[in-house]
Amino acid sequence: MTQKPTLSDWNTLAAKEVKGRDLTWHTPEGFAIKPLYTEEDHAGFDPGLPGFAPFTRGVKASMYAGRPWTIRQYAGFSTAEESNAFYRRNLAMGQKGLSVAFDLATHRGYDSDHPRVVGDVGKAGVAIDTVADMQILFDQIPLDTMSVSMTMNGAVIPVLAFFIVAAERQGVSQDKLEGTIQNDILKEFMVRNTYIYPPEPSMRIISDIIAYTSANMPKFNSISISGYHMHEAGATAVQELAFTIADGKEYAARAMAAGLDIDAFAGRLSFFFGIGMNFFMEIAKLRAARTLWYQVMDDLGAKDERSKMLRTHCQTSGVSLQEQDPYNNVIRTTVEAMAAVLGGTQSLHTNALDEAIALPTDFSARIARNTQLVLQEESGICNVVDPLGGSHYIEALTATLVADAEAMMAEVDAAGGMTAYVATGAPKAAIERAAAEKQTKVDMGETVIVGVNKYRKDSEDPMDTLEVDNQMVRTGQIARLAKVREGRDEAACRAALAALTAGCADGENVLALAVAAARHDATLGEISSAMEEVFGRHDATPAPVSGVYASAYEFDRRWAQVTDGVEAVGRRLGRAPRIMIAKMGQDGHDRGANVIASAFGDMGFEVVSGPLFQTPEESVAMALEHDVDVVGASSLAAGHKTLIPELIRLLREAGRGDIKVTAGGVIPPQDYDYLREAGVQGIYGPGSNVVECAADILVLLGHNMPPLGEGLDEAAE
Repeated sequence: MTQKPTLSDWNTLAAKEVKGRDLTWHTPEGFAIKPLYTEEDHAGFDPGLPGFAPFTRGVKASMYAGRPWTIRQYAGFSTAEESNAFYRRNLAMGQKGLSVAFDLATHRGYDSDHPRVVGDVGKAGVAIDTVADMQILFDQIPLDTMSVSMTMNGAVIPVLAFFIVAAERQGVSQDKLEGTIQNDILKEFMVRNTYIYPPEPSMRIISDIIAYTSANMPKFNSISISGYHMHEAGATAVQELAFTIADGKEYAARAMAAGLDIDAFAGRLSFFFGIGMNFFMEIAKLRAARTLWYQVMDDLGAKDERSKMLRTHCQTSGVSLQEQDPYNNVIRTTVEAMAAVLGGTQSLHTNALDEAIALPTDFSARIARNTQLVLQEESGICNVVDPLGGSHYIEALTATLVADAEAMMAEVDAAGGMTAYVATGAPKAAIERAAAEKQTKVDMGETVIVGVNKYRKDSEDPMDTLEVDNQMVRTGQIARLAKVREGRDEAACRAALAALTAGCADGENVLALAVAAARHDATLGEISSAMEEVFGRHDATPAPVSGVYASAYEFDRRWAQVTDGVEAVGRRLGRAPRIMIAKMGQDGHDRGANVIASAFGDMGFEVVSGPLFQTPEESVAMALEHDVDVVGASSLAAGHKTLIPELIRLLREAGRGDIKVTAGGVIPPQDYDYLREAGVQGIYGPGSNVVECAADILVLLGHNMPPLGEGLDEAAE
């Protein structure tokens, strides 16, 4: 009888096979991943059974064997009419729920005719200024049977009010409405930045929405606590878990402090997580999230088991999508979708292959949607509940994530809760450092991105992309705004807006007052301004981390070439070369801008970080004030053809056409020639190597920079 092999036997055999090479893999979370896991690695961790506390293995006993997850594709662009037609096509082809993307003007509480949003209207989502727009958005879509998710945080009050009133005008009462409003403002202050009001009044708004929906909209989820945007900003899995669950704990505590019974609202709280390419880590993350939320809600005194169930929507990662060799993105999205499903998500959005450079076309959106249909209908993945439950690796990862997230959440508690912790800037700084560390590993080739830093094609294939005519959309929105204002009872509207302002000061429920104003056709900008009179508007300037790139590249020869070049340009100028990182328009995603600022600072550039949400005029004024040599314009929301040419025109008018202007971010390759003709001297899309971007800018500044690969031996000496 053959003796059963031991773990020691395996170690001996494996070491022989790989000639003693260490197979340990270190994750961004700092986990040392072994090549083999056994039951000893998760001893003492009991995930239980699906449908039972602590819900690690799923919130329902039958999970997808009883009912598959909801296919809920996130979409919105251009006008309400265009988005409505897109929704109805997708619903006809198998999509089961709606998830609305709003444009940045809407997110930031501006009507489409506001001068600050000239380049933003209809670009990264649908423009919604009035109840009339919302009615068109859901035309022929029955709101008494369709579940609607709306990603809205800053202007959450007017948007939710418009939804309620649009449903009323469709003949649907509030108690029949199903869906979710994101309403997660704390993560906006950490990563996404589409806030309007300061933290404290923003938290008051959340409590008011939870109170109103608990009383009037029993089928509607009053908040979707979002780790997705932390994930996209570069957070590790531990950071995403800890900060997201801590956000949820803070919202629940605030609602309880406002007098609400936890079991009256907690069952309508939901979550939203990002799913990246570390397949098993993402599966374990969702299992750990359910475990953590159960513990938090139990500690807060929830009695109803439904209050302790973490129900979540997931979206595949946008950051993992690449401009280069973009059909690889179909594979990435499929891998991430499988992780979300094996982790037990309740609904899922799968990104389209072209979203690294533009809004999805009907062609790419169909592939993204069909990815989920194939998984549901062809893979057999729905037939077994938590099929990876009991995997030694999965259970060990889940247990480790729970323990590490608990330790990080204890730091949040020690700071006085998540609102206080966010105010210190610590979570934002931690996520930015993690993002910079991830980017260095990509730039150095330690993290392989197929088609980007390995297996790169000689030339990229052209791809058709969707482009929104921003000026046409804005003109149409301005005309509809004028028509609504002309047709309303102006005195009644003004009285309702005045009541809203007074209620903000007096502690009345602001959503109830906004619904009254929406019934009198107040616009989104008017409702937001009425609240801003009391609450004020929050502003912030990025503060990039330092030292991450310098440490990672300490012995890199190309880095030495670049830093030597920066010093040489500095000697010629009599000071360090000066670059301003400009974020124009209403896009608050600042991961790329912060990474560039951090890296260039480490290379020796003097970096001027402009505040978020600048106009071209404000960016030019700042560039002139600081006498910069280069303006690096970051664009992620398709405003590059409007805002960047205007910046260049204003610089020339000011007599400073010598200031170099470069552009980085989500820019379709077919727009490169347009930007170059407008005067842009360097364009750096997704996947660009940050060190090579700096080398290119040194050439723009007149330095004789050797091409990549030349002179590296001399640089090493």
